[in-house]
Amino acid sequence: MDQAQLMKGVLEGCVLAVIARGETYGYEILGVLESAGFADLGEGTLYPVLTRLDKAKLIVCRKAKSPLGPVRKYYSITEEGTAQLADFRARYNAMTQSVNRIITEGENGHDEL
Repeated sequence: MDQAQLMKGVLEGCVLAVIARGETYGYEILGVLESAGFADLGEGTLYPVLTRLDKAKLIVCRKAKSPLGPVRKYYSITEEGTAQLADFRARYNAMTQSVNRIITEGENGHDEL
């Protein structure tokens, strides 16, 4: 399976989780995701996700001058985004538990289901 397709399904939830930690900007979000293991993630992938989340009113964007240069977009999570993140976490945890039960079945020489 293509890792990009698998990642696409969880990326929005991960981006919401990063923004939920506190107001942040795109490059910082990208750094957090990359340090967590999203190695090949680039701006061309992240910024469309941020645009979708903003249009869905899950995050808000404000522009402010950066201490290091040009105007930067800062992102914060909304109440709707917080609710969506809680839903994502619940669905993701349930799904990963199911997947783990299936893919580990038989690893130790016996069925675990």
